[in-house]
Amino acid sequence: MENKEDGIIAENGKTEIPKDGSICGFDSLHGLLQSSLPPQLFQEVSRLLLGLNCGKALETLAIPEPAKSLSSKHDFDLQAFSFHAEKESLRDPRNARVGLIQNSIALPTTAPFLDQKKGIFEKLTPIIEAAGMSGVNILCLQEAWTMPFAFCTREKKWCEFAEPVDGESTQFLQEFARKYDMVIISPILERDVKHGETLWNTAVIIGNHGNIIGKHRKNHIPRVGDFNESTYYMEGNTGHPVFETAYGKIAVNICYGRHHPLNWLAFGLNGAEIVFNPSATVGELSEPMWPIEARNAAIANSYFVCSINRVGTEFFPNPFTSGDGKPQHSDFGHFYGSGHISAPDSSCTPSLARHKDGLLISDMDLNLCRQLKDKWGFRMTARYEIYADLLARYVKPDFEPQVISDPLLSKKTF
Repeated sequence: MENKEDGIIAENGKTEIPKDGSICGFDSLHGLLQSSLPPQLFQEVSRLLLGLNCGKALETLAIPEPAKSLSSKHDFDLQAFSFHAEKESLRDPRNARVGLIQNSIALPTTAPFLDQKKGIFEKLTPIIEAAGMSGVNILCLQEAWTMPFAFCTREKKWCEFAEPVDGESTQFLQEFARKYDMVIISPILERDVKHGETLWNTAVIIGNHGNIIGKHRKNHIPRVGDFNESTYYMEGNTGHPVFETAYGKIAVNICYGRHHPLNWLAFGLNGAEIVFNPSATVGELSEPMWPIEARNAAIANSYFVCSINRVGTEFFPNPFTSGDGKPQHSDFGHFYGSGHISAPDSSCTPSLARHKDGLLISDMDLNLCRQLKDKWGFRMTARYEIYADLLARYVKPDFEPQVISDPLLSKKTF
């Protein structure tokens, strides 16, 4: 094997991913390129991969020393950047500081459930503290952050992690919201006690005073590979709500919803300025799509998109299959982290590490949203009446696609 230390090329010539989940020994693609390319070449590659914000490379933010100390002590990736907007004559800047947390589980899935839940609370405490110390206004955690992503197993014992909207995890986060004057988005497995204890995949929106602003339930449920989530919960019933907070209008497009362009569009039509995408997705299934979909949504809808994914490989005690021809296995695959933020001007941050916990912080001037709407005119030039007519006809049983066939196709040629 060449470059055995990093495990890059095996004897059969195929590229191998190191077992620690890194990219050839580096935290991220950005880190690999920065280490491998001359500075001038790396600068040009970064321009092509990450874009420019107001004509310049994205600026880094100074991180407070106490937050750096927590990052070092608890070994989580910590990065910070700043998105600017053009200076306006009639509006002051509308700055919001956003934080995204990605993490692995705290204990093996075989540990008692209570210990697992307490462990994740303890693990996230210093990361949330670092966000608060850094002045984060809006913090978002990953999908189903209170538990392993056990929905591959189809075992119902994992339903024990479900809780009401005002349950233990919300109460845990409300203290941080009050302490740091911070809005917190908490994606959980919800148990709706008022409707037959039905389960939902839900994001709870906690206000900066510790109040519950509202909730949103996942619109699109995957049925692909090991994502057997419909065994536990079905499509949400909350529409496409936008939550007006002290720091801007936000929405939550949970995980699989990012594959549905109309889902992104609906949040934009309702006035979202920042859309969070808390996720749990694995490398074999979606990694090439990860940097594309969110960035495209940010551009097409003139808002910021914040992408979060969990980290690590979670092994379950009982092997399972998913009807896809693969032999039984005990893990979902590697959750590749790589949280990042995309702006409406097509610029984006480098990603957090692929294989370790992390906190990504970013300032964003929300004036950029309207500036890009004015520049590109996507809302003005869209043909919503045509789309509405097509969709109205499409959902009816007698729908006929608008296909015009070449009349010569029916004639025989000799």
